[in-house]
Amino acid sequence: MSTAILTGPPAPGSSLDADLRSLGFDVRIASGTEETGTLLASVPAGERVALVDPRFVGHLHALRLALTDPRFPAEAVPGALTAQSEARPALSRALAAATAVTVPAGASGSEGPADDLTGTLAEALDAEGVAVHRPQLGTLVATVPSDAEARREARAAVEAVDEEAVRLRSAVKAQDGFFTTFCISPYSRYIARWCARRGLTPNQVTTASLLTALIAAGCAATGERGGYVAAGVLLLVSFVLDCTDGQLARYSLQYSTLGAWLDATFDRAKEYAFYAGLALGAARNGDDVWALALGAMVLMTCRHVVDFAFYEATYDATAGKSATAALSGRLDSVGWTVWARRIIILPIGERWAMIAVLTAATSPRIVFWALLVGCAFAACYTTAGRVLRSVIRKAKRTDRAAQALADLADSGPVASLVARVLGRPGARGAGVVFAAVATGGLLFAVLDRPFGDRQTVIAALGYAVLAGAAVARPLKGALDWLVPPLFRAAEYTTVLVLAARSDSAHALPAAFGLVAAVAYHHYDTVYRIRGGTGAPPAWLVRVTGGHEGRTLLVVALAALLADRGDDFTLALTALAVAVALVVLVESIRFWVSSGAPAVHDEGETA
Repeated sequence: MSTAILTGPPAPGSSLDADLRSLGFDVRIASGTEETGTLLASVPAGERVALVDPRFVGHLHALRLALTDPRFPAEAVPGALTAQSEARPALSRALAAATAVTVPAGASGSEGPADDLTGTLAEALDAEGVAVHRPQLGTLVATVPSDAEARREARAAVEAVDEEAVRLRSAVKAQDGFFTTFCISPYSRYIARWCARRGLTPNQVTTASLLTALIAAGCAATGERGGYVAAGVLLLVSFVLDCTDGQLARYSLQYSTLGAWLDATFDRAKEYAFYAGLALGAARNGDDVWALALGAMVLMTCRHVVDFAFYEATYDATAGKSATAALSGRLDSVGWTVWARRIIILPIGERWAMIAVLTAATSPRIVFWALLVGCAFAACYTTAGRVLRSVIRKAKRTDRAAQALADLADSGPVASLVARVLGRPGARGAGVVFAAVATGGLLFAVLDRPFGDRQTVIAALGYAVLAGAAVARPLKGALDWLVPPLFRAAEYTTVLVLAARSDSAHALPAAFGLVAAVAYHHYDTVYRIRGGTGAPPAWLVRVTGGHEGRTLLVVALAALLADRGDDFTLALTALAVAVALVVLVESIRFWVSSGAPAVHDEGETA
């Protein structure tokens, strides 16, 4: 239960009391600022509390946005302010200070904090360092009229706006892909409203999306044309549900830490499970496409790491606007170029639509080749633009960005030891050079030497040493955001190549499982950093070996088990199971804990 305190008696004919109760608040009415403080102190410390000016006029959804969003410690709109448990002490101090300078209750002509108590308290919270979120209301009304005429005008403004239409529109993300915007969202928002009116939660819809995708993967695994058609249809249904869960969360403000984790990880689980289903279906028809399936997963994950690393390196960097950014801005002024650029980067909507159609109409081999070609082009397009922008812009990176890149690098005990021994070698920007040399040298050796050759072990040792040198200095160079993607490419591609060149039966499916487990760990790291809690605990990175430790282990296993039949497959399977168990248990523990963050995801401004 949450408590709302009206800072005075409501105006005659006001529905404010009923509106607050409909939002789940226990409403209490104070006679002035001093009694407001008394009522605030009586609310249990762990509860959310809202202070609302009794003169407030506005839409119910404006109050919902301002008072019920669980992602922010404090929120405010004109006439209303809310604080969760972590912001309550600061609110109590601000109210005590406001009470000290307010004209006593009952005095006429009072001015100062009492005239706009909620606004004064919001400013005081800002001054104390509490981040007060102020939702963008767009056409929604939230105001405190000063007289009867202003109240009539405010009520007329409320009547002039279709609140439900605004609520539906704001449930859709402001920036999305072409396919999602024009082929899914026009009707999925109504599915979200239908779910909200029946009490369904976003987490339930997310789970339904996962189950639908897993059934689609099972249909693809049959290897029959009917199964492929059903798989394509079900994959699109899964994507509709995937859009619906976020729209439901924005429509009803049902955000949660568990929901953030489910939404962040289930997309990858669904896509990679479908890849596995396609590979199993192809195998039933005598076509081994596991290498293509694993290649598609490697390329997709590396591409995402490029996105994540560039974002972390640049979003708080200080620099002037580059020529490439200026060109991008000019292109955005031409409507069709915005959609063209969103399509060619093959976002999830376009990608899943392509997979679904090709699955139903062609074969798994064609699906994977289309994925590889399309995603490779998209990766080259986006990476080239970001490299050019980074070189031209000469941005000054922050310590926070350098730490985020170091966390994304996933350096294990070997690289960390090398980094400590070397200290701070090289000039700024040397990190990407060491990482590129390490990755190039390892992949050349793995591709050039026969499977199981002992020299690949030496190359893997060299990779580990150079990986340590890459992170010995803070990653603040212009292109140091490429260090984590290079490490991902080195580790995943090494596993792919060794499994593909092995004579061990089923080595590629085992390698697919290993890369999927490690990729989950890397995605989990990304979303923890985005949530503001930093990387996973150091013990987890040590136990899983870090990228260089796992790479060295896989190369060593290939050298030791090259002539021992299926032992290499068994070793990869055991490693995959061990990594999956450790990272999943720790990830679940973190994301279901009360201290885990919810990732912010704002909808379109009304």
